[in-house]
Amino acid sequence: MSANLDSSPSREAVRDEIQHLQRRLREAEARLRGTTSSQDAIPKVLASDGPLAASSQHYLLLLSDSALPLGSFAFSSGLESYLAHTRPKSSFPDFLDFSLSSYASTTLPFVLGAHRDPTHLIELDDALDAAIMCTVGRRASVAQGRALLSIWDRSFAEARPAGSSLDVVTCLKDFALQLRATSSAVSSAGPVVSAHLAPLFGAVASILGMSPQQTAYVFMLSHVKALLSAAVRASIFGPYHGQKVLASTDVQKGIQRAITREWNTKVEDAGQIVPVMDLWIGRHEMLYSRIFNS
Repeated sequence: MSANLDSSPSREAVRDEIQHLQRRLREAEARLRGTTSSQDAIPKVLASDGPLAASSQHYLLLLSDSALPLGSFAFSSGLESYLAHTRPKSSFPDFLDFSLSSYASTTLPFVLGAHRDPTHLIELDDALDAAIMCTVGRRASVAQGRALLSIWDRSFAEARPAGSSLDVVTCLKDFALQLRATSSAVSSAGPVVSAHLAPLFGAVASILGMSPQQTAYVFMLSHVKALLSAAVRASIFGPYHGQKVLASTDVQKGIQRAITREWNTKVEDAGQIVPVMDLWIGRHEMLYSRIFNS
């Protein structure tokens, strides 16, 4: 009788449940500690534990894929304007460092906030909309956020992991409905939702089973990849050098420093720490000729 019990499917289900509970316990302990050391954070990006581990890693690779149709190729995040205003002293490594710090301080708290509690997606979207001072930067954020929402609706919604919270999925559906209502008839009080990229990325990653560490790293890595793509098309360097920069230890450490610095930053404390970035992005539309939208 004992042998039958050992080989029964119910025993395997119990093991899976134990692994799932252990993973949730580790995540709860990490939140209680309130911080993650830089030595632990990078290896955990591809950590494999729990019944949803394989599925979450699959979506991690999809969200980090350059082929994801977010439209980020149309934006340079101020790089084109930086080159126009600083030549011949322009340096891409300097700009990359500025951009990483700026992007993390202004958007990462909203990514992590939406990941930790996606039910507050509308409030986080509204707070980020109020916090962005640069009109050009706001337009880029909204364009990519709405593209991500379309990707979720058309591609990911039906294939989400089986363990996804229905409440969170419903919250994202409600957000999409409000966006459609806003687009069809804007009230005198202004739009209800804008659909910024950062909080939507956090919410979608949470539904797909990605950990906070995975979500933060992929979000920042995607920004670096978009910058390098813009640099190649702006003829700063070639594609091979671009991959060399992307694979470098400096980029890995730069991303991790940005994540560690903003890991515990509250949404209300998020803000621009590199003010000149807003100037470069804002003056992009004043260029005589340009190949990017921002």
